[in-house]
Amino acid sequence: MYRTKGCNPQLFFYYYVLHITFQWIYLCIVKVENTQSQMRKGILEYCILGIIAQEEIYASDIIEKLKESKLIVVEGTLYPILTRLKNAGLLQYRWEESTQGPPRKYYSITLSGKTFLEELHTTWFELNQAVNLAIGKKK
Repeated sequence: MYRTKGCNPQLFFYYYVLHITFQWIYLCIVKVENTQSQMRKGILEYCILGIIAQEEIYASDIIEKLKESKLIVVEGTLYPILTRLKNAGLLQYRWEESTQGPPRKYYSITLSGKTFLEELHTTWFELNQAVNLAIGKKK
């Protein structure tokens, strides 16, 4: 137990309550931010495939589009996902010479990737409906 000798017990109580409250607020913020981060990570592959399906695209342009959508991603996050999607046969890439530096790798979606993306669209729609139903939110 905390020692209150030499201090006002009422002030000590308020300090203790404030301390516990701030700890709780901090933990809630940390948990919310962690949950938000996990939710974003869970949909990144879907978003990346969707972006690449629109046009052949350079990796830094993918990052820019994700940032514009508030899905902030760094290269260290993007490249492993691109590699995983490419190894799964969902993406392909080609090299193009650049006038401003080294050659650039442009990504495009494969036929398998398009099929997979359509399945993800369906899954996303169904999941969105289920979540809205579960939390009582009507569209």
